[in-house]
Amino acid sequence: MSALDKLFCPKSIAVIGASKNPKKIGYELVSNILAGGYEGRLYPVNPEGADVMGLKSYTSVKLIPGEVDLAVIAVPAVYVPDTLEECGQKGVKALIVISSGFREVGNTDLEDKLLSIVRKYGMRMLGPNIFGLYYAPSRMNATFGLSRVFPGSIAFVTQSGALGIAMMGWTNLYHIGVSAVVSMGNKADIEESDMLDYFTGDDRTKAVLMYIEGAKDGRRLIDSLKRTTLKKPVVVLKAGRTEKGASAAASHTGSLAGSDKIYEAAFRQSGALRALDLAQAFDWVKLMTMQPPPSNKNCLIITNGGGVGVMAADACEESGITIWPLPEDLQSEFKKLMPVFGNFRNPVDLTGQAYEESYYRSVELALKDNQIGSVIVLYCQTAITDPVAIAKSIVDAYESQRYDKTVVTSFVGGPQCEEAMRKLDERNIPAYPIPERAVSALAAYYQWQRYRQRIGKK
Repeated sequence: MSALDKLFCPKSIAVIGASKNPKKIGYELVSNILAGGYEGRLYPVNPEGADVMGLKSYTSVKLIPGEVDLAVIAVPAVYVPDTLEECGQKGVKALIVISSGFREVGNTDLEDKLLSIVRKYGMRMLGPNIFGLYYAPSRMNATFGLSRVFPGSIAFVTQSGALGIAMMGWTNLYHIGVSAVVSMGNKADIEESDMLDYFTGDDRTKAVLMYIEGAKDGRRLIDSLKRTTLKKPVVVLKAGRTEKGASAAASHTGSLAGSDKIYEAAFRQSGALRALDLAQAFDWVKLMTMQPPPSNKNCLIITNGGGVGVMAADACEESGITIWPLPEDLQSEFKKLMPVFGNFRNPVDLTGQAYEESYYRSVELALKDNQIGSVIVLYCQTAITDPVAIAKSIVDAYESQRYDKTVVTSFVGGPQCEEAMRKLDERNIPAYPIPERAVSALAAYYQWQRYRQRIGKK
């Protein structure tokens, strides 16, 4: 079992700096580990040896009976080196150092001292200056973030602690499930490259979302990205695009943001997908973890409103998605599903008179045709149709057989449309409030697929 395996899948955890005071980080760490349902052994460690939340406490990690796989450390910075020494002597192999007060405030010598101790004992260290680590397969919430996290298949790796904690909240609000949330902090030892290599082989992770401000070893990061993107999508949010942003990043975690043009080229070369903002990033990984990649380049749009169909078609053409000209036999089949004033070409406009049966049959028809690689299903709310019923008809058509197609949807309207989109998301059919967001996610998926196909031919 490697040190990274013990970081993510520990059989025993020591929380050093555990506290009975609910206002202390050491209390939150123990509380969240318990609340998350962690099934291994948990050992609080504090100077007084006072029990924490009913658990027997120890004054030193060295006094804990048996092995300790992972130590989570939340003590003042000045005490961290001695704590790491004790962990090394105990045989601990994985460390999560929550404590701050190191390179991010100019205290580089103290951080270098931590690294020398880590290397001396062959340990691996996440941090310092982080909020912790969440890993769904281990039911381990070793963070001082939220106690409840919606499990799923997105691994979120972030250099911003606040952003990571916010992400834990979004998982519940938007049902965006994560396999992991990893706070990187100062990256004294473990870097994004280590995380990419780990998640490449993690079957529970379907896509990786990274927020980075700067890389310590650019070449290593590119090599890791290349390995990962051949197997699963990696979406990157790179902060510090501007001079002011780069300056803010440097003061945040001590990172050197570097030339944005260099990073842009590196991401393109390695197959990483660079998102411009958080909304776009989450839109992309939402699709990539819910649906299989497109089976071919041909895309079909189905709509009940000409306007949203045109908007989607414009967005597709601008982003390089092929709006496939339907052959006459398929046009004839779609013609049967609409009034005489409908449009049976692509986009297929079922008109505002489209009920559940029209959507069911048109989606089923599109999914059965092997010449179609992806389908965009649009709905505009009308006075005579029920958005939730329409959503159910799409789900029923999709689940009637196993289809190797990428399906995205957009429901434009009021609260009923929001409920309909939740129903679709719950059945792994991603839904978006405007067509452009659905198209953006699909375009990113196509971009990743084209990269894999291009590299595979070399």
